[in-house]
Amino acid sequence: MDRTIALGAIFIECNHFGGIAADMATFERNDLCRGKEVLQLSTGTVGGMLQALDGKARIAPTLIASACPSGPLTNECYRALKDELLIRLKAQLPVDGVLMPLHGAAAVEGEGDLEGDLLAAVRELVGEGVPIVATLDLHAHVTQQMIQNADALLAWETYPHRDSFSTGQRGAWALLDILDGRLVPSMVMAKVPMLVSGVFGQTEGDGPFADVMRAAKLLESRPEVYSTSAFLVHPYLDLPDMGGGTLVIANNHYPLAEQLATALALMYWSRRFDLEPEVYEPADAIRRGLEIEGGPVLLVETSDCCGGGAAGDAVAALKALIDADVSLPALIPVVDPQAAETCRGAGCGQQVTLSIGHGVDPQWGTPVVLTGTVRRLGDGKFRYEGGIWEGRLGDMGPSAVLEVGSLSILITTHGTYEWADEQFQTMGLNALDAKFVVAKNPMNYRMSYADISKGAFILKTSGPTPPTLRGVQLRNLKRPFYPADEDIPGLVPTILRHNG
Repeated sequence: MDRTIALGAIFIECNHFGGIAADMATFERNDLCRGKEVLQLSTGTVGGMLQALDGKARIAPTLIASACPSGPLTNECYRALKDELLIRLKAQLPVDGVLMPLHGAAAVEGEGDLEGDLLAAVRELVGEGVPIVATLDLHAHVTQQMIQNADALLAWETYPHRDSFSTGQRGAWALLDILDGRLVPSMVMAKVPMLVSGVFGQTEGDGPFADVMRAAKLLESRPEVYSTSAFLVHPYLDLPDMGGGTLVIANNHYPLAEQLATALALMYWSRRFDLEPEVYEPADAIRRGLEIEGGPVLLVETSDCCGGGAAGDAVAALKALIDADVSLPALIPVVDPQAAETCRGAGCGQQVTLSIGHGVDPQWGTPVVLTGTVRRLGDGKFRYEGGIWEGRLGDMGPSAVLEVGSLSILITTHGTYEWADEQFQTMGLNALDAKFVVAKNPMNYRMSYADISKGAFILKTSGPTPPTLRGVQLRNLKRPFYPADEDIPGLVPTILRHNG
C-alpha cells in the first residue's frame, strides 16, 4: 500500500425555513469521530469507503462529523469543525487522494453551500493534482463550486436511502480508478429550476423520480459512461440557482456527458406535475381514515419532518385527533423538552397537565394543553435498524409516553431522523395496535409501515418541511421556478462543468 487516501467530512442536511441551528452539541449527540475513531466505522457511507479501500491504500483519517438535519450550522460550529478537519488533513500531507462523504444540502448561518466551501478549502490545501471524490445525498444542492473543486461526485441511488454503504464503495472505487488511470472524469451537471418535496421521490417501483433514476442508471451500461446521478434537491434551502437534475461522469468525453445530462434533466422537468402530492386537511384525513376498516392509518405530517430539518414539535395532527374525539388508539410523536422533563419529574403512573408543542420552533403554531397519565419513561436512546446511520445509536434525550384517553403521545427532548419506527419501538409502542399513526417523514413511512398500513394521508399543515412548495415565499431563489411557475417557455437546463 504505497498510496495514502485522506478521509473526512461534515455531513448534515439543513433547513432555511425553520428548525434550530446546529452547534457542536448537535454533532456530539449524533456522530463525531476524530482521527483513528473514523477507522472503527463499519456501516454507512464511511463503512463502505473503508471496506473498498481495505488492502488497497493507507487511510489518513481526519474528522467525520454527522448529525440529524437541522437549521443551518452556527458560524462558530462550522468554523470549529472545518478548522479541525483541515488541521488534521494538513498533518497527513502529502496524500494521493481525498474521499469526502458529504450530504450536499448543508448550510451555515448567513451563508449557503457549506460543501462547496469545504471542498474548496480542501482543494487549496492538497493542490490541483490530487483527486478529490465526494459522495452526496440525492437531495444535494449541487453547485458550481462543488463541481469545480471535486474530480467526481457520486450520489446515493435510493430513496428511502438504503445504499449509503454501497455508495461509499462506489466513491472509493472511483478514486482508485482515477489514481490508476482507468478514469479521466468528464463531469457535467444539468439543472432545472424545480423544488418538490420527497413525497413522490421514491426510487423503487412506480413513480416519476423512479423513472428518472432508472433512465439515468441505464446509461451506465454504456462503456463511455462511468457514473450517473439524479438529484431531487433538498427544497427547504433558500439559495440562488436551486434546482434538481442529473449529473453524468463520462470517461474523457465532455460532449457526451453534457448531452446525456441535459436529456435526463429535461425528462425530470417533464415529470414535475407528477411529483406534486394531494394533501388533506387534518380533520378530513381523520374522517376518511375512520371510514377505513382496521389500522394503522397513517397521518403524514410531513411539514414537521426532523429528517428535513424541522424541530419535530408540531401538534396539528394531535389537535385534530383531539377535536375529532377519536376513541381508537393513536400514536403521535412530538419534540418538547419541557414537557418531557415534567413527565419525568412526575413519574410513571402519575397524572400531569401539560402545554405540549411548538416550544422549540414556535413560529408554526400554538401549543395544546392536555391532561394525561405518564405511562413510560426512558433515556431516549435507540439503535438505527438501517439507512444512513445503520447500527449507530440515536438519541431522543429523556423521553416519555403520555396517555391521553386513547392517544399515546411520545414526547422527546431532541428531534431524531425517522428511518423505520425505532423511536416508537424503543418506548414500547406498536403501530399494529393503533388505528392512527402520525408519521413525520415524507418518504420513510412507506418503508416503515408498507406491510401493515391500511391507508395514508398527506396532511396540509404549517411547518418548515411542507409537502408542496406552492405558495412558499423565497428571498434568494429568483423566479421563474416550479411550482411558482408551472411552465417556463424555452427552458434550457443550466449546465455546470468541472472545468467551468
